[in-house]
Amino acid sequence: MPTNSPLADETLAGCPMGKLATLSLADPLLYSEGDYRGTWERLRGLDHLAWQQVDDRRGFWSVVKYNDADRVLRDPETFTSERGTMLDTLGSQDPAGGRQIPVTDPPRHTVMRARLQKALASKSIERQHEMIRGLVRELIAPLHSGGTVDFAQAMLALPVAVAGVAMDLPREDWPRLCHLLNASIAAEDPDYQVPEGAKATVDGAHRELFAYFQDIYRERRRKPGDDLISVLITTEVDGRAMAPGEVMSNCYSVLLGASVTTPHSPNYVMTEQIGTGLLDEWAADLTATPTAVEEALRLASPVSYFMRHATRDIEIRNTTIKAGDAVVVWFGSANRDEEVFSDPEEFQLRRKPNRHLAFGIGPHYCVGHTLARATLRILFDELLSNFTGFEPAGDPVRMRSTFISGYKHLPITARSPA
Repeated sequence: MPTNSPLADETLAGCPMGKLATLSLADPLLYSEGDYRGTWERLRGLDHLAWQQVDDRRGFWSVVKYNDADRVLRDPETFTSERGTMLDTLGSQDPAGGRQIPVTDPPRHTVMRARLQKALASKSIERQHEMIRGLVRELIAPLHSGGTVDFAQAMLALPVAVAGVAMDLPREDWPRLCHLLNASIAAEDPDYQVPEGAKATVDGAHRELFAYFQDIYRERRRKPGDDLISVLITTEVDGRAMAPGEVMSNCYSVLLGASVTTPHSPNYVMTEQIGTGLLDEWAADLTATPTAVEEALRLASPVSYFMRHATRDIEIRNTTIKAGDAVVVWFGSANRDEEVFSDPEEFQLRRKPNRHLAFGIGPHYCVGHTLARATLRILFDELLSNFTGFEPAGDPVRMRSTFISGYKHLPITARSPA
């Protein structure tokens, strides 16, 4: 443990007594059953960074303030992504480093994402709006019956459907892909974990996903189209086409990115804003949708964190970070920073400015943000135009994951306007 770090007990001071009091910031149980927001708030009150010891050889610094997060994410020379961006790679070298867009630093990263970014630009996405609207209507149609609907399950299916069309993946494959993607990022969740444990869950999900994309790659090489996979296959890096393994790794990354950003903002709204009057106010004036979607993204912060590693000694918030140290940026905390957002826990339909970090910042800003925003705007417009009287119909259940902040079950009912 670094000599200038606080003890782990300080990091979690104030948590409820009992089992939850000993939860690490790296423990998925904290985010499904513990007071993770309270923990972040206490850490924001420190005048230094907190060190979280994971085991006898691994640990990381937590970045919880907005300006510190902005500094880390904008400086890939000092804080590299190539050793891994997720906690399950802590203490090891990510094998995808330098090959997969999220774990590659500029300038190679910039070249790898350029054509994909162009394919996902506003003008390209505008042509897909009606396709997205049709998928949204199909997924929320069960609400018309007046019965109980697991809204979270519908939302988990939505991004895979949208990305599935953009990647030209067979419709019959979407449900299995959705399950595998969630298993790969919530391996300790009982809905996804296999009997052999979390590591076996992740390994098995990755094997099946990469085998799936290997078959798709072979097919698309023979008959390319204008889909996102064909874009990756024809992208050149360092004067050559991406290798098959690089293409498959980035196929997984694109589909995963869609799955983690899109569903959890509407799930947050339907969990924490039902009964507050906000949905009625929003439905009365749908011109608020663009800013309201940004506020939902800020408060939901679907991606909980990304990890970086320092390439040199540097000081942040009165703390010396040594070269090689892991640094974890907690987006959900930065997006509630009291020094940046007034009344940070309040959902403001027309909050401006709203420079949230839900899609990150800097060179790794989410390449699919335009598609995600378009999907969310269409979703909320369709929901609030066609339904009213949203009510909870059971207890929501959070996903057990350090990486994803969201719900996996959310039973609700609604009424169709007369």
